[in-house]
Amino acid sequence: QVQLVESGGGLVQAGGSLRLSCAASGRTFSRYAMGWFRQAPGKEREFVAAITGSGGRTYYADSVKMRFTISRENAKNTVYLQMNSLKPEDTAVYYCAADYRPYSNTASDREREYDSWGQGTQVTVSS
Repeated sequence: QVQLVESGGGLVQAGGSLRLSCAASGRTFSRYAMGWFRQAPGKEREFVAAITGSGGRTYYADSVKMRFTISRENAKNTVYLQMNSLKPEDTAVYYCAADYRPYSNTASDREREYDSWGQGTQVTVSS
């Protein structure tokens, strides 16, 4: 397992942008697919975006396509979520997660596939 620490959350007006970062411990970061999930008040946690270990493939929830971009820098053990054109409905706690996939160039949109989670960072979008 890896230790994950998110940062970059905050309060932003609708239409604005934020970039979340997730720093991972360990020396085998490139063997992990990484995902971002979010949980709004009173709702279940949902998939936002995922990226393969190499960074060559990305996956997005329909609700964030064309607005959010997931990326990673394996040399820095960090994954990012660039969020543009934010909407009030994007308000949630955002979680970074890691899924050990040393032999697969894919990434999952299912929570149960991920075995390491960060503590979460709050994103609040005001109207």
